[in-house]
Amino acid sequence: MTREEKSAIVEELSAKFATTPYFYIVKANGMSVAETNQLRRLCFENGVEYKVVKNTLIKKALDTLDTDYSGFDDSVLKGFSGILFHPESGKVPARLIKEFRGKTSADKFNLKGASVDSSVFVGADQLEALIALKSKQELLGEVIGLLQSPAQNVISALKGGGNKIAGILKTLSEKEEA
Repeated sequence: MTREEKSAIVEELSAKFATTPYFYIVKANGMSVAETNQLRRLCFENGVEYKVVKNTLIKKALDTLDTDYSGFDDSVLKGFSGILFHPESGKVPARLIKEFRGKTSADKFNLKGASVDSSVFVGADQLEALIALKSKQELLGEVIGLLQSPAQNVISALKGGGNKIAGILKTLSEKEEA
């Protein structure tokens, strides 16, 4: 690979890292052709982009960004590395890794590190934490639901109370007439 090709790959990766807030670096060595095809099919079905890139090029691309990725030290950028990109959710690649590991041998495909909204996660033990993370939309929905709940309770109490008062007044007025 020529120097120009390498710099083009680094520029492309830098742009991809800058525009994609969710990416995972995975260990994907020792897979058969059938397993690799199965992984790529699973990625396509879930809207995840999968690329295999040399570690030195990944490191150079990460160094061009403003975010501190020093957590991706030699333990992450070592050996055979693939990158999973998802533009909308940090959970989708984590679920994909877990699903694929269930279908194949766990040592062939494993999480090395991840970046979710510029937060760095290192190590395969972080997979369950990444699956449990809520997206910004889910968190905003919960906050809006919590903010609406008291107002809805007050409104329903006022509506319910109004009906009760009207019923009591009607009953009292009917008693007076009789």
